Amino acid sequence: MIKSHAKPKKGQALLYVALLALVCASMLALRHCQDHPAALVAATGKASGGDTIDVAIEYSPTTCYTYADTLGGFDYDLMRLIASTARRPVKFHTIVALEAALSGLDSGLYDVVVAQFPLMRSRKGKYLFTDAVYVDNQVLVQRRLPGGRLAVRSQLDLAGDTVMIVAGSPMAERIASLSREIGDTIHTVAEREYGPEQLVMMVAAGEVRYAVVNRAIAVAMAARVKGIDASVPVSMTQFQSWILRKDEGALRDSLNSWLRAAKSGGAYGALHRRYFAQ
Repeated sequence: MIKSHAKPKKGQALLYVALLALVCASMLALRHCQDHPAALVAATGKASGGDTIDVAIEYSPTTCYTYADTLGGFDYDLMRLIASTARRPVKFHTIVALEAALSGLDSGLYDVVVAQFPLMRSRKGKYLFTDAVYVDNQVLVQRRLPGGRLAVRSQLDLAGDTVMIVAGSPMAERIASLSREIGDTIHTVAEREYGPEQLVMMVAAGEVRYAVVNRAIAVAMAARVKGIDASVPVSMTQFQSWILRKDEGALRDSLNSWLRAAKSGGAYGALHRRYFAQ
């Protein structure tokens, strides 16, 4: 068998560099949070047990992220606030692949999954969802053409085309619904290894033409990655909730109670303005 020694394309090289930077950032995040009241750890392969809440949290700009040398993110900070006020130990497990996180939830490795996962009626048969943590909508991520032009200016322009989504996310259902609405097929490719941030990077590097992710993530990425656009909506505003197993009703009720308490104070509003003010 002859091995290929061809050099990677420019877009691929940029993508590899970006993904390497992401891995390094994740490792830095782990190193800088050892002293935090709510621990962030790599996946251990077993549940913590006791009163500890194991949270699988997506590594993305709005959920859990490293800013300079500080770990932050709306969901991460909100969960830490809840853990502090409720005096419940929380252990965070950073994840990239949503399918792996949901598998860990199903097996009992995690108690809660925090990721870009809009609340949809079809998923209530399998999982429990907390009250709305915030609201968001899905958008199309695409590269800007010369002169700032866009290949897709409305949802109708997606007829017969293909978009990439995160495997396991409800985006597939939304795209199927959008196909019916416009009267033409929109094909989807499910990415099983990477999350929404990596999908945006793949679009920017020219590896993928279009991706569908949450608007908050796309806007945060567009501010740092030049040449991409996230102005075309794919869905209406939807509730974003945390996900639990069906047998975790008591924990879901507790989380809802703690969320309501957090929203009644000023800390929630301050966090929301910090991460979502556009």
